[in-house]
Amino acid sequence: MLAAKVIMEQGVHVEGINFFTGFCVEGHTHAIRKHDQKKQKRNNALWVAEQLGIPLHIIDIVDEYKDVLLNPKHGYGQHLNPCLDCKIFMVRKAQEWCTENGFDFIITGEVIGQRPKSQRAATMPIIARESTAEDRLLRPLCAHHLMPSLPEREGWVDRNKLYGITGRSRKPQVELAQQFGFEEWAQPAGGCCFLTNEQYASKLTDLWQSRGHRDYELDDIIMLKVGRHLRPRPHFKLIIAREEGEANFLEGYRNQFASLQPQSHMGALALIDGVLKDDSDIELAARIAGRYSQGRDGDSVTYEFTRPGQPTKLVSAKPISEKEIEATWYV
Repeated sequence: MLAAKVIMEQGVHVEGINFFTGFCVEGHTHAIRKHDQKKQKRNNALWVAEQLGIPLHIIDIVDEYKDVLLNPKHGYGQHLNPCLDCKIFMVRKAQEWCTENGFDFIITGEVIGQRPKSQRAATMPIIARESTAEDRLLRPLCAHHLMPSLPEREGWVDRNKLYGITGRSRKPQVELAQQFGFEEWAQPAGGCCFLTNEQYASKLTDLWQSRGHRDYELDDIIMLKVGRHLRPRPHFKLIIAREEGEANFLEGYRNQFASLQPQSHMGALALIDGVLKDDSDIELAARIAGRYSQGRDGDSVTYEFTRPGQPTKLVSAKPISEKEIEATWYV
């Protein structure tokens, strides 16, 4: 938002690009969970474009992004976040879009030292070079610490009206936002990508290991954001709704997964991802699901067990105790 505003203040026409990878945090879980209903739900890119009064182009890169995630040239961050490769890829896509649509250069909100993986003095030239944007990539917020870009050298923008912000602190950006009259802005300090989340990365790794290959579809990565995931046996896991909103969401997938719907007690819908080899697998799944029902302390909980395309049947089982649930089951 700030980078765009700085350039717009110089009379330059700016438009926004938002790339959708499927791993974005904002909106998904808040929209699903009932207890998050009061939280603000918005696409921050759309909201920022509205604040700035500029057009926004949302581009789906879910399929193209797979290679970035699965084969990052520059490796991962602390978890499964290929931050440097991600930045290079998105700037390259932006450069392609600029060429196709007659735009002259790219601006980003990058600040030297703000991110440990992708926003360092050593990585700034790498992003420019490997994205093919070269010196058509302008970082208005930290430009004074970089060599002049093409827009600066050509006089398209005034370098003296750019900034020299560095480091992790957001105080300079907050002050600049206030100078521009912005009273609200999106969360500026991470949390915008599930791949940086330890628990999510563990679930994605488990998905790959269980299938024997590193691939995914959009439904897969959305499902990993919802519910409690437990894998009691290598060949199947349970996805158990944690509240009503998640149960309503998972209900839409009952035609794709085996499921357990509580009948005798109030409880959570559970989907079963994988192969149930015999009745002992079904009983174990019901016992685990029963642990998260109001019958958890009783002798038996009854579930309606359904496989897609097959008749339903009732399954009764004694809920598993908290002591019996192994820590390793939690994905």
